Amino acid sequence: LLRGLIIDRPNQVWAMDTTYIPMQRGFVYLTAVVDWATRRVLAWRVSISLAADAAVEALQEAIARYGVPEIMNTDQGSQFTAKDFIDVLRAHKIGISMDGKGCWRDNVFVERLWRTIKYEHVYLHAYESVSDARAKLAVYIDFYNRRRPHSSIDRRTPDDAYFDRPLLKLAA
Repeated sequence: LLRGLIIDRPNQVWAMDTTYIPMQRGFVYLTAVVDWATRRVLAWRVSISLAADAAVEALQEAIARYGVPEIMNTDQGSQFTAKDFIDVLRAHKIGISMDGKGCWRDNVFVERLWRTIKYEHVYLHAYESVSDARAKLAVYIDFYNRRRPHSSIDRRTPDDAYFDRPLLKLAA
């Protein structure tokens, strides 16, 4: 569904993915819903399994808080091909776009998010527990959305781009 499409406004296309987050002992999974045009993390969940429930919950939260996107892009992970996940998309008449097998570039914006989160936060903090990971990731994702400028959106923050707030120019 994305081939040749110009993506230039909030809620036009959302992307979702799941990554592993290492901890002092073991790891957890982080699933996020990202607005493609603005890079804003709309909802996320930390889970100890790859079951579809975390993806379904994140998707439902994003819809409840921000409305319905035209298209949802994911990879072919089992959590995104699960009946419960697909049922939410169909119930809201959201177009379903899935990456080709092994085509990480199709979901490059979420892959960049994972790299940013891991290198700017996760690898600097050895989470002691699942609750510690949740709490510290919440702080970082809030920073990412509200305060971290992105070169791909004219040095604006994801919040500024999503809510269409103009870039504030600093006095010299």
